[in-house]
Amino acid sequence: MALEWEQIIVDSADPVALGRWWAEALGWVVVDESEEIIEIRPEPDRMPGLLFVPVPEGKTSKNRLHPDFRPDDQAAEVARLLSLGARRVDTVQDGQRWVTLLDPEGNEFCVLGERKS
Repeated sequence: MALEWEQIIVDSADPVALGRWWAEALGWVVVDESEEIIEIRPEPDRMPGLLFVPVPEGKTSKNRLHPDFRPDDQAAEVARLLSLGARRVDTVQDGQRWVTLLDPEGNEFCVLGERKS
């Protein structure tokens, strides 16, 4: 039996707005959209994707799963994401090599620094 990773489902108060934000942040494309859902992927035929769906309740605690991204230039990427509407999490530990940000609905994600040799 083989499994193919199709997508991750993201619960959202405003799926279309959040999906469009992530599409811009990641440079991905919208492959499906209605009034209530939106699916984005790296390219139209490339998976996995992210499918944003509506839920009535708001986010109440830390994500149990969050993405980490490793850009070429951490400082520039953090600045770009902040300019798109991400918010910075204030907790920073000594020697920490990542920056934790929140998307417009408060979902955590990290922007990693250089990989240790």
